Amino acid sequence: QVQLVESGGGLVQPGGSLRLSCAASGSIFSSLHMNWYRQAPGKQRELVATITSGGSTNYADSVKGRFTISRDNAKNTVYLQMSSLEAEDTAVYYCKGNRGTTWVYWGQGTQVTVSP
Repeated sequence: QVQLVESGGGLVQPGGSLRLSCAASGSIFSSLHMNWYRQAPGKQRELVATITSGGSTNYADSVKGRFTISRDNAKNTVYLQMSSLEAEDTAVYYCKGNRGTTWVYWGQGTQVTVSP
């Protein structure tokens, strides 16, 4: 069993930066593809960024050039560096780890609010 715990959310002004972290328990972290999702009020949860077990990354068009996903397998942690934040980035951000479709793990989420 893997538990994921997000941290680093908070209130930031437009144009500011935040770094989210997602720490994983267990010993299989390095074999998991890791993802950041977000869900804004009244909207569906959307995929923001992915980093595979091999280190390949992919981003939603809305965050390309502003967000960077990375991982540290020695620390069992995945990060989401967010810069040039906009009001539209306000959401609860969730970390998800998966290996195929059989093993899927979600964190509890962390709130990011972008407001003057």
